[in-house]
Amino acid sequence: MLSIAGILLSLTLLMVMAYRGMSILVLAPLAALVAVLFSPGTPVLASYTQVFMPALGRFIVLYFPLFLLGGLFGKLMEATGAARAIAQGIVARLGGERALVAVVLACAVLTYGGVSLFVVAFAVYPIASELFRAASLPKRLIPASIALGAFTFTMTALPGTPAIQNAIPMPYFGTTPFAAPGLGVIGGAIMLGLGLAWLLWRGAAAQAAGEGYGEEAPAAVTVDRKLREHAHGEGYDLAEASPSAAPTALPGMTLALSPILLVVTLNYLLAEQWLPRLDTTYLAQALYGGTSLEAVRGVWAIIVALSASIGWLLLTLGRRLPSLGEVVDAGASAAVLPIFNTASQVGYGAVIASLAGFALIRDAVLGLSPGNPLISLSVAVNLLAGITGSASGGMSIALSTLGDTYMELGRAAGIAPELLHRVTAIATGGLDALPHNGAVITLLSICGLTHRQSYPDIFVVAVAAPLVALAVVVTLGSVFGSF
Repeated sequence: MLSIAGILLSLTLLMVMAYRGMSILVLAPLAALVAVLFSPGTPVLASYTQVFMPALGRFIVLYFPLFLLGGLFGKLMEATGAARAIAQGIVARLGGERALVAVVLACAVLTYGGVSLFVVAFAVYPIASELFRAASLPKRLIPASIALGAFTFTMTALPGTPAIQNAIPMPYFGTTPFAAPGLGVIGGAIMLGLGLAWLLWRGAAAQAAGEGYGEEAPAAVTVDRKLREHAHGEGYDLAEASPSAAPTALPGMTLALSPILLVVTLNYLLAEQWLPRLDTTYLAQALYGGTSLEAVRGVWAIIVALSASIGWLLLTLGRRLPSLGEVVDAGASAAVLPIFNTASQVGYGAVIASLAGFALIRDAVLGLSPGNPLISLSVAVNLLAGITGSASGGMSIALSTLGDTYMELGRAAGIAPELLHRVTAIATGGLDALPHNGAVITLLSICGLTHRQSYPDIFVVAVAAPLVALAVVVTLGSVFGSF
């Protein structure tokens, strides 16, 4: 019981201090230390050097290429003006009278194509501000509109998204980014439908009451060290981003969209068609990790798709870059902090899993629904994402500690790995968007608004709606299996 108390105290410390802006790089090992000290007989230094650090290192080895390529792709989309061109193009085609829908869809297209949600927020906010003012919609609804398009269905539900939340489950379950596509589309449609219904109702009520756009915040976008620390897990180096980073003259809509279309198309063709046809028996050799294509093809597909799209971006829009070297450096730097933050959370999870009290907690979670591991999997991932304030961090802890267990339980219950993948990914979205989430805090800062002004609407579209979608997907998957 003392060990369990230490784990709970450690989790509370992690949540509270993350909200207060403490760097997760420092916080994760400190929180792990608290748990170890409450577990008699557990060696402190060995827990750090032999448990924490190896787990951190394994995560970086697996996913560094995805973080690096994602950071480069997002920065190039921003610096060439492609991200802003897509946002403006969608807005122009839908019209100002559909401001809410236009903002949501612009964010969705960009994030589904692999653009960092922080780049999206910086690119879309100025456009959203103009649209909302013209339509007499309250500014306080802008953060929720951006959150719906960037933080929800394109991050966790839609098949093929290159988001890290869709990539992390692949090595554990031997799946691809297109796992359980039918369920993913259904879950995504529920999130989008419920979120839009809420925002449109709120917007109409505000217009009927004559609320108008509202007062401008006193400060525009200010990003200090604390805010950068908040951007853990899903992060982007905010010091490198600004609304004015894009060139004044924007590329055409078709050209701007082409890198995103290339990412999605190549991702599918590689994962589902081309890679399975290769002779990869050499992967069984110890030199190559003694693995199989099933364990790596999803990661390979995203690596090649993002690399090819970066090449296409440079070929078609590279002349628009003020300095290629500076942009590449900024994109690479943008990958470092997020992956080390998430990996540090994985190391924390590994230490917790090594403690005696964790066995009791694990058994309690697994016992929530002995006949249906999808339920306990959903609860475990969502709770950890909520505690850490990070979708990728919570998922990584859950899978690093219980991934093999759920794979065995799923096999015993006849549950396809693809279904485990999709439920895990969708479960990361929900409680992760509680008030201490780094992306939420950063988005509010970009918009110049406070939690009191805008968080209730963010809660509905980014917490409540994804939880409803998760419940539906788990129910359908339990009845009909993966599709």
